[in-house]
Amino acid sequence: MQHGLVHALLFDGVGGARQLDWSEVASWQPEQGMLWLHFDYTEADTRNWLTKRSGLPDMAVEALLSLETRPRVSALGEAHLVNLRGVNLTPGAQPEDMIAIRLWLDQNRIISTQRRTLKAVIDITDALQQGTGPTSVGSVLADLLDRLTWHFEDVIANLEERVSELEDFSSASVNSTGMANIADLRRQTMSLRRYLNPQREAMARLLADTGTWLGEPERLVIREAAERLQRLLEDLDLAREHATIAQEDLHSQLSDRLNRRMYALAVITGLFLPLTFITGLFGVNLGGIPGSSNEQAFTLFFALTVVFALTLTVLLRWRRWL
Repeated sequence: MQHGLVHALLFDGVGGARQLDWSEVASWQPEQGMLWLHFDYTEADTRNWLTKRSGLPDMAVEALLSLETRPRVSALGEAHLVNLRGVNLTPGAQPEDMIAIRLWLDQNRIISTQRRTLKAVIDITDALQQGTGPTSVGSVLADLLDRLTWHFEDVIANLEERVSELEDFSSASVNSTGMANIADLRRQTMSLRRYLNPQREAMARLLADTGTWLGEPERLVIREAAERLQRLLEDLDLAREHATIAQEDLHSQLSDRLNRRMYALAVITGLFLPLTFITGLFGVNLGGIPGSSNEQAFTLFFALTVVFALTLTVLLRWRRWL
């Protein structure tokens, strides 16, 4: 990365691109070919170039440098400002920790900004290096949307698999860990849906655009990606419902287990409370206790308590409390 410039690619129009440096970017002219500038917006040089040398309107510069974004599409004359989100596929990261990319697209130039790396952008640059990448502004955007959607599909498929595993786990083993895992899955599904739905709306806005910058092949790719994204949203809703059912079932099992334990304690207390009263009564250290001078008194008293306990047990079973 050269002082905020992640890459500067000059397209050859047949699926390849050549890397430029800052000096070549400064001397670029539209007749040389399409240019894609991709920046890290946290760098000071990026802010300086976008503000003073990019020639973009203030609204576009502000959008490209914004810290918080939601997926959207805005037409500014012949140009378009597009904000998209992708899943975080960095090892050890949470996929729902979405990565934003902001793009300015005009007839001969793409200017995009990021803070963290998107796998879809890396895939496109790799394809350009191999000579099999997109050839126009519209095809770059269509390819980016297609790859972002495929990555969403991988993450949501893994999420559905985890929900199924937790459903099986909740029926076999009931504990607080299962509750925490299911709650975490529900949070993930809600977080993913928060950005997937606006992204689908952004795709619909692109398809409704009547301009000529998107050709029919690009529209077909975006339409297919939008349909897949709609199906993914439905899968997310289904996964969230399954997680909710599993959580309610697990909560019910935990409550039932607790109730059974409390019931057992209540029955034991009911059995021993009268016996405790009797033994406490006969255990007072006062004169006149019946049987204090009889050597068989303890045996008789023990037998009496056993008979009393058995009688209570029979009574509780007769009342179907046991």
